[in-house]
Amino acid sequence: MSPKKIILIFYLFSSLSSQAAVEAFEIGPDNVDQLPKGKEADGIIGDFVLRNSHITAVISGNQPLRRANMSTFYGDGGITPGCLFDLTLNDRQNDQLTVFAPSNQRGDISHVRIVPSKTKTAEIEVIVDAARNNGLYKKHTYRIDENSKGIVITTTYKNLSKVTKRGTVDDYWKPSGKRGTYRGVKWIDAVDPADKGSYAVGWLPENGERLNGLGSHPGSLSLKPGEHKTFTRYISVGNSPAEALGEVFSYTDKSSPKISVEIENSSTALINLTSKGSSFPAYPSKNGKSTFSVPQGDYDIEIIDRGRKSVKQKITANQKGPVKLRFTLSDPSGVAFDIRDEKNLSMPCKIQFSGMGETVTPNLGPQNRAHGCVDQWHSETGKFNVALDPGTYRLVITRGIEFNHLVREITVKAGEFVNVSGTLKRLVNTAGWISTDFHNHSTPSGDNQCGTDDRIINLAAEHIEFAPTTEHNRLYDWAPHIKKLGLINYLSTIVGLELTGGGAGSHHNAFPLPTPNPYVQDGGAPVFKKDPRLNAINLQNLGGWSPDRWIHVNHPNITEKFWDRNLDGKADGGFVGYEKYIDALESQNFRGNNILSKSPWIITRRGTSESVREVREFVWLQMLNQGMRTRAIAVADAHSVYGNGVGGWRTYVPSSTDEPSKIDPKEIIRNAKAAQLMLTTGPFLEVNAGKSISGADVKSTSGTLNLEVKVQCTDWIDIDRVQVLVNGKQEPQYNFTRASHPDYFGKGVVKFARTIEIKLKEDAHLIVVAMGENSTLKTGYGTSTNASLKPCAYINPIWVDVDGGGFKANGDTLGWDLPVGRQDPKKIRALLKAKGLN
Repeated sequence: MSPKKIILIFYLFSSLSSQAAVEAFEIGPDNVDQLPKGKEADGIIGDFVLRNSHITAVISGNQPLRRANMSTFYGDGGITPGCLFDLTLNDRQNDQLTVFAPSNQRGDISHVRIVPSKTKTAEIEVIVDAARNNGLYKKHTYRIDENSKGIVITTTYKNLSKVTKRGTVDDYWKPSGKRGTYRGVKWIDAVDPADKGSYAVGWLPENGERLNGLGSHPGSLSLKPGEHKTFTRYISVGNSPAEALGEVFSYTDKSSPKISVEIENSSTALINLTSKGSSFPAYPSKNGKSTFSVPQGDYDIEIIDRGRKSVKQKITANQKGPVKLRFTLSDPSGVAFDIRDEKNLSMPCKIQFSGMGETVTPNLGPQNRAHGCVDQWHSETGKFNVALDPGTYRLVITRGIEFNHLVREITVKAGEFVNVSGTLKRLVNTAGWISTDFHNHSTPSGDNQCGTDDRIINLAAEHIEFAPTTEHNRLYDWAPHIKKLGLINYLSTIVGLELTGGGAGSHHNAFPLPTPNPYVQDGGAPVFKKDPRLNAINLQNLGGWSPDRWIHVNHPNITEKFWDRNLDGKADGGFVGYEKYIDALESQNFRGNNILSKSPWIITRRGTSESVREVREFVWLQMLNQGMRTRAIAVADAHSVYGNGVGGWRTYVPSSTDEPSKIDPKEIIRNAKAAQLMLTTGPFLEVNAGKSISGADVKSTSGTLNLEVKVQCTDWIDIDRVQVLVNGKQEPQYNFTRASHPDYFGKGVVKFARTIEIKLKEDAHLIVVAMGENSTLKTGYGTSTNASLKPCAYINPIWVDVDGGGFKANGDTLGWDLPVGRQDPKKIRALLKAKGLN
């Protein structure tokens, strides 16, 4: 045999053996490329893989603090080694599963290992010894064969204690998309149906063998000493709930007939099947096809595709053969957008859709995605199409708070697309400042399932220019997503993190941080501590101390942090020295316009119960008067696109460049640490004391200081009040309203431009506030939550030394005691009434 033939045979044998028909193996540093991919893929070194020619699954290894993400389970004992973390079809690499925890498995385990198999199967075993589980032994096995698109999971309990053990055997699984049950089989869809990744679970007879029919739910667990119980289920994956369900039905019953649907002119349609009062969807592939198995019976099928006429058909599925259906839908209708900037370049933007007259406002999709979230569409480009049913619509087109808005009223006719074009002009001059948001999330955070690409598009569409990556408890980097979306000229990021936990340890954002390692737990993030000072110190020193690292506390309980550590109503200094370890606190986090509040407390109601909430802005002003020069920032803390989305609150920071791709994060951090920060929901507020801006120390031995105040607003935002706070007080002589001083306020972009003379008798910190007390942000945000905010902007203080002896805080508490303890609603209501603040 020639050497070339020997080499060829060896190569073929190596290729076949490296892709075995069914296999189980552990992930190490040299084979991380074998881990599956997808929106929710969470495999790391030390995990185990099950794979055949159709699917790949990841079973989490027995590693310290192993969990899929922060929110798999909250709290102590929330780790999940030995659980199913990932499950995807090989041809799509589209994992949408966060976790499948058999019988709600969580906490420490004894081992995870590969079980040798003599059959054409692969198996992984998870053991929880009775000694570490109060006498209850548990074993979970995950088994895969050559042909299945699912995993057989068998759980065995043995009671080795001396008392009866009772409990539930229900499984915990996530994602959190639409779900249902059909013929006893549970299914769950991806959060965004457009991701086309779904799962189904059916109970099996104990041995879990193929074609033995479905089993029944085992019910609750009750084991006397010495007793044991075993039960089995099958979890499948498909491109739709129908495909995932079909895999369970074909695994358990060879008589399950197939339905094949082909839609000749659509890959975006919903194929909805209804039988015996239950409905479940199928989604066509890119070529418009979908095939799945069903139990025998009658089905109503409806093909739904926004912008086209729906089609209905009744069928009977039986053993006579597969049911083959072919549909040609009507031509689509909708809107073709072409939105550009003043340089005639396509630009990111947001569209709001409202039905007019008898036309219903469209529901374009779930709130956590960009391309169709409720009645909005966020786009990374200005050129895109949106399918709409025929009707009359009002469109509002925006890009954040610096550009004008466009309004179009259109009529969409069946089978036609309406062309909508326009130019968004930058009306507000923010040269020398950039729009930032230091706190946002996407699906790696775990407490939400907003796609990371969707978050990036949301940021760009709302004109955020610098947004550090701040996922919960996971080092991550949004930069590859920004590049992939073609948004490097619109948005800049840097590696960061939100370190999150319960109790007084609080939540902290930090950046820049070391490059993430995606193949270790949490990307290499530190572990949360219950003392906020330790969390701040750990973040400051992660990967080495840096003077250019930013750390701030998120939505803080200021009372607890600075005055009453255990909230027992007695002042104890809080976490002493904590203010030295943080650079800022979030005075504004998504909601609220309370910088002009006259009370540190607000009473909130949920149902019939009342509670007292701290007015963070007011308490911050009290802090400043006590000599705590803590900076304030505003963030969105977004977890979705619509609703809790980006754009409401943001912070402007000086920058030597106005081009996002050239932003120097170190410069931004240095300027932020210098308190050169302007917080806003819309108005662009500039305040100068000579050559000084916010954060500056200024001497004025005469006690007189001139503040140059300028407020700009785009064409959908307005203000009607400018107030200068002197040591936190709303001095009436520095209160200017459109009603009291109409000549001070403009109707164009520049709403206010005056020099205000301030006369002081003592050292004072000055904060200028611009407010639209009679306005909202509804034009720019429509039905989304941010619409209820008022236009509001304020600066961090300018510190004025009057006597020349250096700035001295006056200690004023603004008419209220410094907050301590948990507040009683009845007591606070009485205090508010006594002060005339009902």
